Amino acid sequence: MPSELLTEFGIILGLATVVALIMRLLHQPLIIGHIITGLIAGPILLDVLQSQDIFNLFSQIGIAFLLFSVGLNLNPLVLRKYGKVALITGAGQVVITSFVGFVIYILMGFEMVEALYISVALSFSSTIIILKLISDKGDLEKLYAKIAIGFLLIQDVIAVVLLFTIPLFSMGQGSPQKLFSTFGEVVLLTLAVFAFSKLIIVRFHSYFSRSHELLFLLATAWGIGIAVIFREVGFSFEIGALVAGIALSLVPSRHEIYARLTPLRDFFIVIFFVMLGAQMTLSDLSSVIFPAIILSVMVLVGKPLILMVLMGAMGYRRKTSLETGFTVAQISEFSLILIVLGVSIGHLDQSVLSLVTLVGLATIFGSTYLVLFSDKWYKFLGPYLKIFERKRLIEGTQLEKEYNIFLFGGNRIGLDFLETFVKWQRPFLVIDHDPEVIGMLAKEKIDYSFGNAGDIDFLDTLKLSNAEIIVSTIPDLEINLLILESSQKGENKPPVMVVAHSISNALRLYEAGAAYVILPHFLGGEYAASFAQKFVQSAEEVQSTRMHHIEYLKNRAQRGHEHPILEKYR
Repeated sequence: MPSELLTEFGIILGLATVVALIMRLLHQPLIIGHIITGLIAGPILLDVLQSQDIFNLFSQIGIAFLLFSVGLNLNPLVLRKYGKVALITGAGQVVITSFVGFVIYILMGFEMVEALYISVALSFSSTIIILKLISDKGDLEKLYAKIAIGFLLIQDVIAVVLLFTIPLFSMGQGSPQKLFSTFGEVVLLTLAVFAFSKLIIVRFHSYFSRSHELLFLLATAWGIGIAVIFREVGFSFEIGALVAGIALSLVPSRHEIYARLTPLRDFFIVIFFVMLGAQMTLSDLSSVIFPAIILSVMVLVGKPLILMVLMGAMGYRRKTSLETGFTVAQISEFSLILIVLGVSIGHLDQSVLSLVTLVGLATIFGSTYLVLFSDKWYKFLGPYLKIFERKRLIEGTQLEKEYNIFLFGGNRIGLDFLETFVKWQRPFLVIDHDPEVIGMLAKEKIDYSFGNAGDIDFLDTLKLSNAEIIVSTIPDLEINLLILESSQKGENKPPVMVVAHSISNALRLYEAGAAYVILPHFLGGEYAASFAQKFVQSAEEVQSTRMHHIEYLKNRAQRGHEHPILEKYR
């Protein structure tokens, strides 16, 4: 038995690696490869997965680690900075998609419980996949990415609440008294876990954190241990893992714990997705293929349309709405976990899991190309999307006066330019999409425009060609190329200073007409080197420069700025 299990395990890992390499070449998320690995290894093809109990155990551990990791990062304070748009789009899209989907699924012949589960499950979108795609594309600092991260976090919270409450309703079936009793018991157990974490783990945290190995072992034992305790007293294993993560988020080293647990989580979650694929059979596929096509089209088209309506109603431009809409055109890992939960407590049968898994494969595959090539999609679809754009926009509203100086990005590097322009005592405009920066500008009574610098239509409304000077501190090549293009449409052709993070991008920007390209790392070294000769010649110069820099850093710290930190663990 052990040797047979080892053989199965080796085959699964080998298949998973080969399929993952193919997915990598196709620029697809690896989650698709893991499910396909399960299809190949399962009864449909090779049928090598004979040790079901062992692999199901690994799969359950994967879910536990995933929810434990979510709990570690579930800090309510983070949600505040994403603002109203994240809440409206995140919660609004889930509610509307669930309602519309429920009606359609009932009309398609699904039973009420199945329709409810499927409609809610398909309303969620994958935070992990979208963050990876946006990061690979280099769009993390763009407006649509900021909004997407915000509403995906809101959706994650909603999914977590559902995963927490559904088992309670299942265990509390029979009477309201039993439901309240069950809920009360879970609350008491949760409070006990938080109390233990606060009184013991947090208090002795400094001792545990002295050893990376001890900290890793403590976190692993805590996460699995609390999950097991919840299961042993009759509650959900998943609830226990989530509660354990939230309780441990109180410790200062939660980021290090998260980083160290990530490889372990990723390994076991691979087995979870492999088992999802392996549980699909030919009979399931033949019966769900047509519904899967319909549901996939609804996710790929319907969810972005709903989000575009919400974004347009809030006053965002069609390009921002389209780019943000594409980020929801797939289902989440939470969608699959929710359906697995429904199967495990007897609400759903296996065919529903096969259906949603198939929808997951199709939508994750399709949405990848929607997100990665959103600019090309906008060039094609843009003229037809005017119906999603209101006349009164909060993004790039009509300017009340003319400006000859424009600053794109008022944070970090932009702050130094901003202070310089204030000293010039001439009207200038700051363009930014960060709510915190906009709030700072409004407080200091500096003219600003809330907008997406990656939208050529918005840039043209600024009349950049009439400017005396334009500065962009946004280190995005495509955005800076658009700014250069818009600025050179007239005869004036003002000087444009831009930021780049690579020599190749800097040279390309110079070819496009940039007056000067700022490379922060090289510029910082050149600037610092200029002090060396002064320091050798004068001790007074050392003290003066030192005190000036300390005051400068204190000013930045008061504004909430921090120098970018290189993460030790990736």
